Amino acid sequence: MPEDQDILNSMVQELRRGTIILGVLSQLSEPQYGYSLVTILQERGINVEAGTLYPLLRRLEKQGLLNSEWDTNEARPRKYYIISQTGKDIYRQLYHEWKDMMTSLEGLINDKGD
Repeated sequence: MPEDQDILNSMVQELRRGTIILGVLSQLSEPQYGYSLVTILQERGINVEAGTLYPLLRRLEKQGLLNSEWDTNEARPRKYYIISQTGKDIYRQLYHEWKDMMTSLEGLINDKGD
């Protein structure tokens, strides 16, 4: 049914929203610009639209989790992002929370026997 697909798509989008933050933070130990980050994430199976990524990068920077710097040495200036020390601390905590949630969910799902 079309409504079922709409419901599923909406729920998948909700699931992805939090995991994209974790994925982005995990890839910024080296400076990356937006498009390179989109490519890296896609190569690793996480599809994220530029229209989703750029506002997320700005928000994470505003929260102090990322630092940025413009590279104007090329014909097309690019803004590079790298994870800050605060971002590393938050990332580490988020990662552990995610692992704990996954373990708990796997226990719930496996106990059900489906």
